[in-house]
Amino acid sequence: MKLTWKGVYPAVTTKFTNEDTLDLVNFSKNIEAQVNAGVDGIILGGTLGEASTLDTNEKSLLVKTTVDQLEGKLPVIINIAEASTRDAIKAAEQAQKDGATGLMMLPPMRYKATDFETVTYFKEVARSTDLPIMIYNNPVDYKIEVTLDMFDALSSESNIQAVKESTRDISNVTRMQSAFGERYKVLTGVDTLAMESLVMGADGWVAGLVCAFPRETVAIFKLVKAGLIKEARAIYQWFLPLLELDINAQLVQNIKLAEVATGLGTENVRAPRLPLQGAERERVLQIIQEGIASRPELPDYLNLENLQTV
Repeated sequence: MKLTWKGVYPAVTTKFTNEDTLDLVNFSKNIEAQVNAGVDGIILGGTLGEASTLDTNEKSLLVKTTVDQLEGKLPVIINIAEASTRDAIKAAEQAQKDGATGLMMLPPMRYKATDFETVTYFKEVARSTDLPIMIYNNPVDYKIEVTLDMFDALSSESNIQAVKESTRDISNVTRMQSAFGERYKVLTGVDTLAMESLVMGADGWVAGLVCAFPRETVAIFKLVKAGLIKEARAIYQWFLPLLELDINAQLVQNIKLAEVATGLGTENVRAPRLPLQGAERERVLQIIQEGIASRPELPDYLNLENLQTV
């Protein structure tokens, strides 16, 4: 399956049972909801997927389960977030064996690599695999920025094809496209900047609140790309208080609480994370409840040709 790196790619949460094992029943239920909403691919084991708490076997099982469920209908992407180049290469090899379609890659973990070290890391992993790669550029949370000069140095690696743009600077969408044209696809990675980034030409959206609200997320993307900005803005304005739950240190707990409210998951997280408590839990619940109470009626976003002729 060819990866176009266009559209909505949910960074899905990892579901856990009360016994702290993988909950594949609820996981598969959520994947089904994403597919029915019209997403363009699935990303596993990202920040929202609690990657740092998953072992190698669990990541492998998540990939195999998703590949089997989707039966080739959508690409399956697994995140690589490793402390060593050797382990990143092993992770890429395992992903390919398990049937993954592509990789999302963070810079080296737990070490603030230099620009040269970071570029070398990405190059060595890219040369070890046939899988297409999206660089996850998130210096706010992971302290290493992949600059335009670094992307220029990486442009010789044909399977490094896209960037998840999470610098919080919308103008980087334009900078990437001005510098490289179509060489790299640009996907916005910050929910609260998503519509703005799409209007500025981002090719896709790696989304978080999509885990609980898949149809609303896909509707915004498709409406923007169809030029129906007013219609998209009406949904986005409603969505924004919920999207702000994504830009928070407890984003995993927040979004899992939203999944409970929409019937698409459980609140179980893996320690050291714990479910929200006290006043913060009540604050987040209120945002979710208000959002659900005012949930908008969506246009027929999967058939926009019909919508535009009405």
